[in-house]
Amino acid sequence: MDPDDVSIREQLFHNRVRETIICVLLFTCLYMVSYVILTHFKKNADFITDDIEDATVNKIALWLCTFTLSVAVCAALLLPMSILSNEVLLTFPRSYYMQWLNGSLIHGLWNLVFLFSNLSLVFLMPFAYFFTESEGFAGSKKGVMGRVYEAVVLLLLLALLVLGMVWVASALLHHNMARESLYDLWEYYLPYLYSGISLFGVLLLLLCTPFGLARMFSVTGSLLVKPRLLENVEETLSCTKLEEASLSRQLNSGGSCWVHLNMDMEVMRKELQAVQTKRIALEMRRKASPWQRNLSYPLAMLLLLALTVVCVLMVCFNVLELLFDETAMPRGMEDPRLGAVSFSVFGSLGAAVQVVLIFYLMVSSVVGFYSSPLFTGLVPRAQDTNLTQIIGNCVSLLVLSSALPVFSRTLGITRFDLLGDFGRYNWLGNFYIVFLYNMVFAGLTSASLIKTVTWAVQRELIRAFGLHRVRLPLVVSRSTVPFSRLLLASGLSKIQ
Repeated sequence: MDPDDVSIREQLFHNRVRETIICVLLFTCLYMVSYVILTHFKKNADFITDDIEDATVNKIALWLCTFTLSVAVCAALLLPMSILSNEVLLTFPRSYYMQWLNGSLIHGLWNLVFLFSNLSLVFLMPFAYFFTESEGFAGSKKGVMGRVYEAVVLLLLLALLVLGMVWVASALLHHNMARESLYDLWEYYLPYLYSGISLFGVLLLLLCTPFGLARMFSVTGSLLVKPRLLENVEETLSCTKLEEASLSRQLNSGGSCWVHLNMDMEVMRKELQAVQTKRIALEMRRKASPWQRNLSYPLAMLLLLALTVVCVLMVCFNVLELLFDETAMPRGMEDPRLGAVSFSVFGSLGAAVQVVLIFYLMVSSVVGFYSSPLFTGLVPRAQDTNLTQIIGNCVSLLVLSSALPVFSRTLGITRFDLLGDFGRYNWLGNFYIVFLYNMVFAGLTSASLIKTVTWAVQRELIRAFGLHRVRLPLVVSRSTVPFSRLLLASGLSKIQ
């Protein structure tokens, strides 16, 4: 045997072992992080129970959800990791410590994420749901295995139903071509099914991301101390404390005729909670440093505005390129050829901006998804989220994250073409779909941005000049406060 052939085989073997070790370590880290996140949100009562069988079933379902969430996180990191890997190899082309980072490793990660995404969406998550809802067949022996049998049977029936629908759809769309490849399940039907799921995820991102970009301003504002124009914090805080004391006295005096005649006790309790929340916010604003109170909020808003404007401008530029350059169309590539050329005309700085924009779009899509009226029931709550909600959240996040590479490439956020089976979707080559998708995204994002900014400015100006013109001794809440309550809150009168 030729020694050169042996050395090549050994090199290929060592490369494969190294790539396997890196993938296992990466997935293990993501699995542990996902488990910590799900443990924070899961309802402890579902796992601390006297029924050992239910506890075992819930633990297995939680492990499957953890696997799915780790795949979702890895799918969200695919495109940023690929872009950063290319820039690192461009910066250190001959570094000994970077030899493990190559196109084969990145291509393998894309293929693994595609495989595990299919596995989670088609098999694991439906099985986890059926497993938690099953009780075993009537007359069968009770236990975990009985519930496994029932879940497997339901999963098979669901798989037959879905594959039948996919077969009918492919036969209608491709003129009975699917009937000739009925047994070609792995090479045709599963990719076709995942292509439909990915298209649904891309359409979901099209609806959620513009709404989420607008919601990011209010979400960020709730986490920071807002500067208030023409407002005396000490005076407002003292008036709020007086109103809180007034409401507390009225609630404690249950025999007050004014309470019985003019105010329902439950409404007053809600109003007291609102006033307490406002007092806490005012105290935080008073304790905040001048830098936090006057500089952090404007800088954060300007950063969000700049990121959103850059996204819209890049999409508009991509629309122009689609009209004159065929290479702007999203497509798949077999060899990533990392380290050959930068995927941004601005070099490493442009690549860094692309990574930041991709993460910003992902966070905005998640915010928009959970802010939508259709999906508010899926919002997880700390230590109070049941397994059904956890399964729904994992499936939703996996659909959004697995569509993120296609979403980013379709909008022209990056020029890094799709790897593996991600680039095999038929609709990616349709110019009209891609062009219309970019136009709709740019229009929705621009409309949401203009609406959010203009309304916010008008609201702040009205509030500021309204407080400057009318200096009441009490900050009036949303509901109409009677004059007697104003006297009571200011200590000038007492109503029995």
